[in-house]
Amino acid sequence: MSLPKFKRILLKLSGEVLMGNQQYGIDPEFVADLAAEVKAARETGLEICLVIGGGNIFRGLAGAAKGLDRTTGDYMGMLATVMNALAMQNALEQLGVPTRVQSAIPMATVCEPYIRRRATRHLEKERVVIFAAGTGNPFFTTDTGAALRAAEMGCDALLKGTSVDGVYDADPKTHPDAKHYETVSYDTVLTKNLKVMDATAVALCRENAIPIVVFSIKERGNLARILAGEGTQTIVQEEA
Repeated sequence: MSLPKFKRILLKLSGEVLMGNQQYGIDPEFVADLAAEVKAARETGLEICLVIGGGNIFRGLAGAAKGLDRTTGDYMGMLATVMNALAMQNALEQLGVPTRVQSAIPMATVCEPYIRRRATRHLEKERVVIFAAGTGNPFFTTDTGAALRAAEMGCDALLKGTSVDGVYDADPKTHPDAKHYETVSYDTVLTKNLKVMDATAVALCRENAIPIVVFSIKERGNLARILAGEGTQTIVQEEA
């Protein structure tokens, strides 16, 4: 199924993709490759904002499972997303792409606070905006933060770049015969608990009619292919 022409998108990246082939942290070479893909997409006239998870550095739920207070763990995870956002900003600016990081947790020394009108103005001036620290609240994932920012920015779509090339009815890594969905409704994702994004994020996209495009970001050049209506993907949207 081909995608319509978008004017403004939010690209959600899991923190794990920034690891590249490492077991932990940030792989500068892989981040540079991602930045090059974002630059190429921007040069088509797209307005682009990003949200990057923090799972490559710290995951609040994992910390809570080991006895860390959940609220504290989530705040630590939010700080990890700021680190990833700064790494991506650095990679983009090395390619000549003007970029701004806005954090839901104010930290004026390293980035701007999140201000919706300022973010909108940045996008209008053809800057890439990276939203960090999720929603600024514990108990909400960066998926929910991405859906919230996509709604606030009036994005035409939320593109989720992961290590899997779309949505399946089972984990394709453990079930080789798992069915790949080309398109699937928000309600099906929620009722079947398909592993796309958390339920709050999917519901928020449904309420604001924001399609979710799930694809593999680990394949070099795949972002451009997806935006051109090519490549393997899954589109989550309302049923026709």
